[in-house]
Amino acid sequence: MKIDVLTLFPEMFVGPLDFSMVKRARTAGILDLRVINLRDYTHDRHRTVDDKPFGGGPGMLLKPEPIFEAVESLANEKTHVVLMTPTGRKFDQQIARDLAKEEHVLFLCGAYEGFDERVRTLVDDELSIGDFVLTNGALPAMCMIDTVTRLLPGVLGHECSAVDESFSHDLLEYPQYTRPAEFREMKVPDVLLSGNHAEIQKWQREQALKRTTERRPDLLKE
Repeated sequence: MKIDVLTLFPEMFVGPLDFSMVKRARTAGILDLRVINLRDYTHDRHRTVDDKPFGGGPGMLLKPEPIFEAVESLANEKTHVVLMTPTGRKFDQQIARDLAKEEHVLFLCGAYEGFDERVRTLVDDELSIGDFVLTNGALPAMCMIDTVTRLLPGVLGHECSAVDESFSHDLLEYPQYTRPAEFREMKVPDVLLSGNHAEIQKWQREQALKRTTERRPDLLKE
């Protein structure tokens, strides 16, 4: 899979995407990741990417010219262009699964007060990681890249790892335990020590439903 990120702050991506599963995917050639500076597509000596909004208002907007030039240079007919914006639909595990099927994803990271509205004509989707506002779109893009990368074949050590996690079946993950079987008078549930796989699966399903009901009832409604 190929992922390009267009951002004003490429330095923010150094570190978070150089460790763990993302590094493993990049090293193995499963993920081809590039982080591109939007200023590389400017042509004035100040490398200007922003300007004041028409009609007044606080802050600055990203200009359309460098973004259009960048997308037209980086994208092709197979590219899925995603705009990072707090007004986008909320990113979730199903969206991550959909993105993982794409050959090429281009993330456009906003900054300042956002984009010139005409930039939206370039994109296939607009995504947000929650109902809050961040300084720019770099952190949401990193979250999405990490989530999508884990779903790529060959990245996780066990093929079922991504299947049994929280949100994979619209439920939170069930409680899990490891050795020792008793720690500070807290015991592992007997069913997990029984060796009865049918009963274990039943218990896991019940616990997942219980945890989701208590912590995220909105998932059950959806």
